Amino acid sequence: MDYLKEIEGYVTRGLLSETDFEKLNELNNKKVLHIIHQFVDLCNPSKLTVVSDSEEDITYVRQNVVKKHEESKLNINGHTVHFDGFVTMSNHDQARDKGNTKILIPKGGYKPPALNTIDREEGLEEILKIMEGCMKGKECIIRFFCLGPKNSKFSILSLQLTDSLYVAHSEDLLYRAGYEEFKKLNNSEDFFYFIHSAGELTGDPPVTKNLKNRRIYVDLKESRVLSVNNQYAGNSLGLKKLALRLAIHKANNEDWLTEHYFIMGVCPKGKNRVSYFAGAYPSACGKTSTAMLPGQQIVGDDIAYLRSWGDGFAHAANIEKGIFGIIKDVNQIDDPVIYEALTTPRETIFSNVLIKDGDSYWLGMGKDNPKEGMNFSGHWKANKADENGNSIPFAHPNARYTIRLSELSNTDDKLEDPEGVPLHGIFYGGRDSDTMPPILQSLNWEHGIYLGATIESETTSATIGAEGVRKSNPMANLDFLVVPLGKYLKNHEKFGKELKYCPKVFSTNYFLKNEDGKYLNGILDKKIWIIWAEGRTQGDFEAIITPIGYIPLYEDLKNLFDLELGKLYSETDYIEQFSIRIKNILAKLERMEKMFKAEKDIPEFIWTLLNKQKNDLIQLMNDKGKDVIFPNDFFKK
Repeated sequence: MDYLKEIEGYVTRGLLSETDFEKLNELNNKKVLHIIHQFVDLCNPSKLTVVSDSEEDITYVRQNVVKKHEESKLNINGHTVHFDGFVTMSNHDQARDKGNTKILIPKGGYKPPALNTIDREEGLEEILKIMEGCMKGKECIIRFFCLGPKNSKFSILSLQLTDSLYVAHSEDLLYRAGYEEFKKLNNSEDFFYFIHSAGELTGDPPVTKNLKNRRIYVDLKESRVLSVNNQYAGNSLGLKKLALRLAIHKANNEDWLTEHYFIMGVCPKGKNRVSYFAGAYPSACGKTSTAMLPGQQIVGDDIAYLRSWGDGFAHAANIEKGIFGIIKDVNQIDDPVIYEALTTPRETIFSNVLIKDGDSYWLGMGKDNPKEGMNFSGHWKANKADENGNSIPFAHPNARYTIRLSELSNTDDKLEDPEGVPLHGIFYGGRDSDTMPPILQSLNWEHGIYLGATIESETTSATIGAEGVRKSNPMANLDFLVVPLGKYLKNHEKFGKELKYCPKVFSTNYFLKNEDGKYLNGILDKKIWIIWAEGRTQGDFEAIITPIGYIPLYEDLKNLFDLELGKLYSETDYIEQFSIRIKNILAKLERMEKMFKAEKDIPEFIWTLLNKQKNDLIQLMNDKGKDVIFPNDFFKK
């Protein structure tokens, strides 16, 4: 079929302007035209608008999102607010819909055990039926984006069709414009694509009506995501966590890594240097607070692509240029950089917060909220309840902000570097009350993979169900792992072996407690663990070798606490924090063994490390006659 001729017919029908037709023609890409033709015919919009990289086109999105009431202007210049659909506190469109997010798997294909899957043919039949006419009477925005810096071998191009101007506006803050990059494809089909519709709308502001027909389907075979009957960005912005799944699939069938990493520049006092680190943490385990530590620099807060480079280092690039962050508890004391950005003029989208007289209020912002105003439930006042009698908070616990990283004062100047940044180290962390020390360096690259693969996190009161239950989450990536765990770990092993300078790997634990349930780490102590790790990558510090990895010397930590925090660090605290709790570690090893046995083709080095660690710990316990080994017990006397 001549798709160019078919799309030219849209001009005759009044769907598409001559100018926008020329924008598509200039791309010279048959696959792009095929996709547009297929889904315009299916979704039946009344208008098509092609957005290039021009400021005029991007301004069109920014202005019309307000005209269509998908966002409303606030008092501070550049600030707008968006509300997602709400019926009750248990039936809404204000969080990721895990139940209706599914991976389309061809018959006989690998089914990720931690994810929802559906037979590909069955899933396509279902969602394409739901999408019939889903854009009727609405404008379809056609967008082009670049996941990663421009002119970089890191980057993956992405085509987006959406009938939500809020989605299109959000993407302008979060991703690099990619229309000009698409021109360079030379008719290549190597790009991701995303089709989204908010579906039938109701009310003012207009929100998705048919939440029961919400679907978010990830099609690995076609490198695409189909999403319908939703607006919440975690479901509708395919380029974010949905594209993460596509990229993990692509990377693990090639020679690179896609990871759920922040990227930061660590800047120790008095050293006049920046060392780059990546890090992965499950939710509520310190990922954002680590990436935003005072005095350090941020390159990215969520997703990274890693590739080897000619200099022998692993290089990492942030695929995004903005932050879609949880706003709850962002306040002037704990998050001064973000708070300043959110309370001063700049382009910012708030979602599902409280608005009163043009000002925004959110949970934990550090000041009293009004007793009434407008929020996600409509007109809100204190003690308002939903139809089930459940209390409606003035702002949603998952309320968000969307902002460009460049608006933050601590953004690293290598954010747009096409070569990314060379990684000196990688952090992995979880919520662990009684087992691992606050900071630990792996013995080698393979042991570092093992540390990442054995991340555990204890559930909190924020999670439905019992508290304190340990959940395994390899590399903090389990929710997005669309390839077998064994293949994923083997790819890490291969990637590291081909590097001349492997990143040093560290595990962190900010949640260690004593027997009375008191945290042994202060909130800002994590800065010391991160600075010590940076020093280890630069040869500044010696360390104590233990069966589970390298731990710091007391004098080094004492000096760092004084230099970086002006704080006295006692030897008593050091011993309590860095003692090796053998029985607890052995119990963790049993859990890890059970997890790995449930998977196929776990690489041999994982089993070798696990068994050696177990044997060494038992031998140590027998030799010392106790199950808690103090740091000084490892020195030869």
